[in-house]
Amino acid sequence: MKYSQSIGIIAVLALIGICFIPWVYIESQNITVTGMHSTGTNFGRPGLASITLGLVSLILFAIPKVGAKRTNFFVGAINFAWSIKNYIVMTGCLAGDCPEKKVGIFLQLAVSLVILAMTFLPKIELPKKD
Repeated sequence: MKYSQSIGIIAVLALIGICFIPWVYIESQNITVTGMHSTGTNFGRPGLASITLGLVSLILFAIPKVGAKRTNFFVGAINFAWSIKNYIVMTGCLAGDCPEKKVGIFLQLAVSLVILAMTFLPKIELPKKD
């Protein structure tokens, strides 16, 4: 695909922004949780790993080498798995208290899937045979 690397880079930048918008709202404690701010919960900062993996993926999208594209596939897969983990942990009910899902948690999953899909479609210049 001609624009897969550009789409991948844009998706990584979008993922970084999504880590700062609300992911879930816990009504009983009146807490809005984002990827980088989860005070009052035991979630930590799950967006930090997404940002780190995204930045590694962004660098690998920009490098026009076969090894970088192969490595990017694994980084994208780990990022998508981390996003699934975040969704399961943050939206799970605890003692009958279910958090309200916000748009950020769904966007995080979707953008991570786009990043993974773009790693399948690298633009690699093949040497010409004479």
